[in-house]
Amino acid sequence: MHPILIEIGPFTIRYYGLLHGIAVVAAFWLISCEVKRTALPLSRESILDLFLLIIPAAYIGARLYFVAFQWDFFRHNPLEIFAVWHGGLAIHGGIIGGIIALFLYCRWKGIRFWAMADIIAPSLILGQVFGRMGNFLNGDAHGLPTDLPWGIVFPPGSPAGAQFPGIPLHPSMLYQMILNLLVFALLWRIRTSGYKEGFIVALYFVLSATARFIVSFTRADSLWIGPLRAAHLASAVLIIIFAGLIVARRLYQRNQTVNCSPK
Repeated sequence: MHPILIEIGPFTIRYYGLLHGIAVVAAFWLISCEVKRTALPLSRESILDLFLLIIPAAYIGARLYFVAFQWDFFRHNPLEIFAVWHGGLAIHGGIIGGIIALFLYCRWKGIRFWAMADIIAPSLILGQVFGRMGNFLNGDAHGLPTDLPWGIVFPPGSPAGAQFPGIPLHPSMLYQMILNLLVFALLWRIRTSGYKEGFIVALYFVLSATARFIVSFTRADSLWIGPLRAAHLASAVLIIIFAGLIVARRLYQRNQTVNCSPK
């Protein structure tokens, strides 16, 4: 659990940034393969345009979401807003930024939004797997103290170690990483099963939000809205919306089948 991979004078490569870079490369490759498989009219250059739009939007959204909930600190330390290597990227803010960017991109390219969202969903959850490993090596997104045998004592220089020096903590980021990996495996397996457009991305939101809702009970660094964790509220909203979409579509399809059947 050391955040720095290479440090030569002022030149530093952090595991956090490296893993995010690996996630971007992996996502580009997977999305390119899926675009080819589904015959969407997008070239490699167009996919690169997507990444140049959606990645900055997602990072900006993730950071602004976090900063908004920690404004009492950041208004006195404005330069820390840009210090993302210290942690502080909120996935729900990243999702908001990414959705806005994807919608604008699809309008620009004339691509069906739900078809593109289905293609992106498995790569997105895989990227979150790499991101949680980065959190682990960085010592942030950490859990509460625990007596469980797999509790981890984080080094003093990490956010977790600074908050709970010498105390075993829930490895919340690893819980999330494992659950995200399971979600990725499921989405990747069923992506070719002939589901209607929008189902894969809706299932992504339901499963990833459920995983986040569960893991947030163990998190020590949660953002709060009054007495409630912001992650619980955001996750609950996502689950309700996208589970509702799945159920509504299934009911609509069932009604269509009944109405079209021979009398």
